[in-house]
Amino acid sequence: MIAMVDAFADLSTPLVADACLRAGVPLRSAPSGIRAVARGHRLAGRALPVRHYGSVDVFLEAFGGAEPGDVLVIDNGGREDEACVGDLAVLEAAAAGVSGLAVWGLHRDTPELVEIGLPVFSYGSYPPGPVRLDEQEPHALTTARFGPHLVSKADFVFGDDDGVLFVPAERVDEVLALAAGIRATERAQADSVRAGRTLRQQTRFEDYLAQRARDPGHTFRKHLRAIGGAIEE
Repeated sequence: MIAMVDAFADLSTPLVADACLRAGVPLRSAPSGIRAVARGHRLAGRALPVRHYGSVDVFLEAFGGAEPGDVLVIDNGGREDEACVGDLAVLEAAAAGVSGLAVWGLHRDTPELVEIGLPVFSYGSYPPGPVRLDEQEPHALTTARFGPHLVSKADFVFGDDDGVLFVPAERVDEVLALAAGIRATERAQADSVRAGRTLRQQTRFEDYLAQRARDPGHTFRKHLRAIGGAIEE
């Protein structure tokens, strides 16, 4: 798990997203409103899925199966009428070795969460906790919905200031390697722009326009792939 965190340390979720597209890995991004409670916090770890039904007991049960570095992925159905995690749940997550939480829903106790320092990503804060108590489903600790995506322990979670992504464990090494390559290309392009060589020059944009005039089906992405660019993926 430490190696996975280190591999993501110099990357970002946009780079991982571009790498997924290039590798043909289904792009699974959390809804756009999911953000870190404290700006600059990051997630990188295996998913520990759990579905919330109105009581903290399901989290405590999930922590019994946690491995160091896991990211608790909470399915609260994207509800906006209750906060499903607060300071005690997050403190217990830290004690269980969990490295962060991704919540499809809301949190509370914001000052305390900032002080605790464990990364928590959610739609935002809301004072009231749950007043319901629903029946727990059989798969409460094996899968979690997060927006349109189904997440399991066979997934890894990555999060930063741009959002949260889920990547299949069986493809994660390939995706991170591609992301590192894209980062190197983009950094070189950025350095060149700062040195006075415009992006249009680097991408031979006039050549692209000429080719597109001859072949309307010739896209900029095809052109970039042909010359080794990495702007869009």
